[in-house]
Amino acid sequence: MILSALNDYYQRLAAQDKVPVPGFSSEKISYALVFSHQGEPVAIDDLRDTSGKTPRPRPQQVPVDKRRTSGIHAYPLWDKTAYALGVTASEGRRLADEHAAFKARQFELFGGCDDPELQAFLVLLDQWQPERLVALPGYSEEVLDTNVVFRLEGQQRYLHENPTARSLWRTALDSDEGETGQCLIAGEAALLGADHPAIRGVRGAQSSGASLVSFNSDAYNSYGHKGQSNASISKSAIFGYSTALNYLLRGDNDNHQRLQIGDATVVFWAEASDAAHAEAAEGFFAMLNEPPSDEQEAAKLGTLLADVAQGRPLAELDPRLESDTRFFVLGLAPNAARLSVRFWCADTLDRLARHYAQHHRDLALEPTPWKGIAPGSWWLALQTAPMHGGQKPKADDVSPQLAGELMRAILTGSRYPQSLLSNLVMRFRNDGHITGARIALCKAVLARAARLAAHSNSHPQEVPVSLDRHSTHPGYLLGRLFAELESAQRGALGDQVNATIRDRYYGAASATPASIFPMLLRNAQNHLSNMRKKDKGGLAHTIEREIGAIVNGLGDTFPKHLKIEDQGRFAIGYYHQSQARFAKHDSATTPEESTQGEEA
Repeated sequence: MILSALNDYYQRLAAQDKVPVPGFSSEKISYALVFSHQGEPVAIDDLRDTSGKTPRPRPQQVPVDKRRTSGIHAYPLWDKTAYALGVTASEGRRLADEHAAFKARQFELFGGCDDPELQAFLVLLDQWQPERLVALPGYSEEVLDTNVVFRLEGQQRYLHENPTARSLWRTALDSDEGETGQCLIAGEAALLGADHPAIRGVRGAQSSGASLVSFNSDAYNSYGHKGQSNASISKSAIFGYSTALNYLLRGDNDNHQRLQIGDATVVFWAEASDAAHAEAAEGFFAMLNEPPSDEQEAAKLGTLLADVAQGRPLAELDPRLESDTRFFVLGLAPNAARLSVRFWCADTLDRLARHYAQHHRDLALEPTPWKGIAPGSWWLALQTAPMHGGQKPKADDVSPQLAGELMRAILTGSRYPQSLLSNLVMRFRNDGHITGARIALCKAVLARAARLAAHSNSHPQEVPVSLDRHSTHPGYLLGRLFAELESAQRGALGDQVNATIRDRYYGAASATPASIFPMLLRNAQNHLSNMRKKDKGGLAHTIEREIGAIVNGLGDTFPKHLKIEDQGRFAIGYYHQSQARFAKHDSATTPEESTQGEEA
């Protein structure tokens, strides 16, 4: 399914001339060697992009037949300097063999043609001496070990763009022998491929590329098939899926079809009635995962999702978005020399929008822990990382599996991973940061689980968005009670307390209430008495009344233990009760929470 969708996407990209045709690949080219009609080297042209701080190679579509691994294999009309020019920055033991292979390949492909450009190129190779490179205008040591192409003096095009050269190259490719069979992707009889190109651009994978499809052990063989013959895929389909995926993973600044979520590099694409609607769908999805920082644009997106949640068709809200647009999301993670599929989702744009709208409803919390719309999934995943002291969470501390499972739950509308709740509860106890974003994630896990359980004839108590004084859930009531006991301590001792009861007892109170709350209630009586002595009788009365109302709802005894879901409700109750005292009607942030723009 993944390879088939990528191959279909390649066909659409090829129709728009955005990707190479079969037999070509987009490679990073840094320099061009200019030569005369007599085959004499003239100069070195720097082709790199110098608009940034450091020069970067430019992509060009050059001839490629197969992936180069450990063996010697030369490419037509371009290559790295060791092959093309016989020079390298380091002493290569097989440098002479590589350069000889390059010369032999060019004469084999183009030696029989009478094209003037190609003939001059062959003369250049026949007379070339590697030591001549340093004397050419434009040479510097930066040329060494980069990819170079060739250009005839006076021509605007490069040699690999020569029509005769391209025709000869296609003829050579078509003459390749191989096994014919039914392609698993296209379903048609075709020449089967045995080499899958490297996939480049996945963060953390090898810089030279990694394999999405590979067989390098006898354990992967079946029914007598060895190696790549286990995957009966035609050469054209292999080229199509790999080219489309490398296009999606390109590192250009204008690539908005790529996201980073944990260790997973995520790419996405749409299949719509035309290119304009597909691009609009892709832009909409990118905005869902990285909401705009502009408050007005964020408000528009929030309104649109709210309308989608109410059941309005997406196409009615934005004519650029077609509800039946097919949408694909692929998350790839590095795994040594291979790539592993972290998650894969294929759905309509309308259903994806509804899943995201439900995600935002599940996250809804009062007071709101961010301005405007809820931030993207990766920012939320960062909240599961430890925050010691005033330090921001670090991306390296986020569990890759957890980030991937969170993204899958958002895409499919399925349950959030249970490990998300366990992780958050552990963070509350370990680093003490009970922030609004973490509480919102707790609430989302519990709210979605409760809603899905309700569909199976179970009737769990609803998870409140804001302070619910009528809730009878023990975990929620205990969280509220703990917040009031902390308020009593602060009222008696002020805000300059070295360690509040939250610092000392939060973990035990949320896990084993019966062992902690009787002692905390006795101490609270002392705090209330001190408050009355300090002319804070009104505040003491309010807190005492609130404590009494909460205790009355708990029954005769405190629970000995709270399971992990109840500890999540404990945190929500604590947050609601503690924020209720100083929340302002027009405020969209909490004192302990940072805004959407914060990054690790």
